[in-house]
Amino acid sequence: MIGKLKQNLLVACLVISSVTVLYLGRHAMECHHRIEERSQPGPVGLGATLRTGYNASAAGGPVYNKDMPLVFIGGVPRSGTTLMRAMLDAHPAVRCGEETRVIPRILAMKQMWSRSGREKMRLDEAGVTDEVLDSAMQAFLLEIIVKHGEPAPFLCNKDPFALKSLSYLAKIFPRAKFILMIRDGRASVHSMISRKVTIAGFDLGSYRDCLTKWNRAIETMYTQCLEAADKCLAVHYEQLVLHPERWMRTLLRFLDIPWNDAVLHHEELIGKAGGVSLSNTLTSSPSQPQGSIRTLGLSQDTWLQRAPAHLEMPGQQVLRPRREPHRLTIPAIWRPPAH
Repeated sequence: MIGKLKQNLLVACLVISSVTVLYLGRHAMECHHRIEERSQPGPVGLGATLRTGYNASAAGGPVYNKDMPLVFIGGVPRSGTTLMRAMLDAHPAVRCGEETRVIPRILAMKQMWSRSGREKMRLDEAGVTDEVLDSAMQAFLLEIIVKHGEPAPFLCNKDPFALKSLSYLAKIFPRAKFILMIRDGRASVHSMISRKVTIAGFDLGSYRDCLTKWNRAIETMYTQCLEAADKCLAVHYEQLVLHPERWMRTLLRFLDIPWNDAVLHHEELIGKAGGVSLSNTLTSSPSQPQGSIRTLGLSQDTWLQRAPAHLEMPGQQVLRPRREPHRLTIPAIWRPPAH
């Protein structure tokens, strides 16, 4: 009886093993066939997955890839990044869309891996080299930028702190261009504190802490902007508000995008199809660019009257660009007063 039971179990095991081997063999053949298909020339791989709504089914439709002319808008929050994004979004050939919130985080994670010698060694040993990571980052970032909004000839991304990784973005997207929005740090900090705009790492209960973090962030981004040479343009919020047409013409020439008057009237396209989209949080905020840029003015900069007196800068300490003299000088950078 026991011998017969063992015999039945042995037969059952042989059957299960045979079925498993057959299944794995067929699966391996399917994988090999797919790999061969991907190796054939044609619109496959990343480009095929990123084909969008212009004419997604027809061959020869628009294909997005790492060599397309992407635009990245960044800067310290409350420095006019949303205004710049809204003005560009008003252009019929441009689509920026709202902040993804994902892109700066994945860039920060990549930066953390690169800075840790031990982590980088482990990744290299596992075959996850810089080339593999760069390819994966290209695919991930491009997928987010392309698919989180409508298709357009020119796509841009506005995640303010993404420009902390400006040099890396310029490496993996060789035709990308960057717009660094700069505003007087005291005005930016007063705006984020008075409007309770939560920013990771910023203590909104301390002007000193926020200004110190502002210093650190703007220096990081501005240094990389200078190193990017003709790929990055610094735009001052104050100058954009005072002279919108002059600066938008300069900006569109820099981006190789034809001029369109719509960029000066973004408020007329808010909430409309193909126009400017704002999140519910932004539309409920009186400081967001829902009105004409001329009504924004600089009257909102009330930090001179309301900020603590100890924030007065001890001197006109400025950073001057080493090249490209057409750019403006960065506003004076605040330093903590000596104790």
